Amino acid sequence: MDTTKLRNAYQTLLDAASTVAAAGETCSTPQDGEWDTEQVLAHVTLVNATTIAAVSAVAAGINTTYDNRIALDAWTIKRAITLTGGSAGLQARIRTQADALCTLGLTLSEPELNTMVPSRLLSNDEVLVDEPVPLKELITGLAAVEIPAHTQQLLDLLPKSAPPEA
Repeated sequence: MDTTKLRNAYQTLLDAASTVAAAGETCSTPQDGEWDTEQVLAHVTLVNATTIAAVSAVAAGINTTYDNRIALDAWTIKRAITLTGGSAGLQARIRTQADALCTLGLTLSEPELNTMVPSRLLSNDEVLVDEPVPLKELITGLAAVEIPAHTQQLLDLLPKSAPPEA
């Protein structure tokens, strides 16, 4: 499995997190119901951990499921922030998890990548997936949808530039 797109998506996310961190207090306060930088990064670390667990289980020949609900839980997100020490620790964890996931993806055989994994994926209290999904689609979905969406979420926190003066 080529993990180039996944690695690039993670790098773009980490670059966005660094940009937001450098902007400091000039960043926008998230709207009600939206996450701040640390919450976005904590969510990503939890999604990564869930994905790594599923990939590792398939590689070990163990039945597994994939369920992202724990990565949406406010208490669990707050705990991840606390355990990692905040933004810098979350970014370091994401970097390491990305390396692990990309490395694991390179080692899996086609039959392993095609293993159907019972999956439940939610977003904004809406069920997006509730059926078996090939493991490779869970991985490629990170690169195509999940990580870019959270990258944009981070970039949306940056201050809006003032309109040019006439």
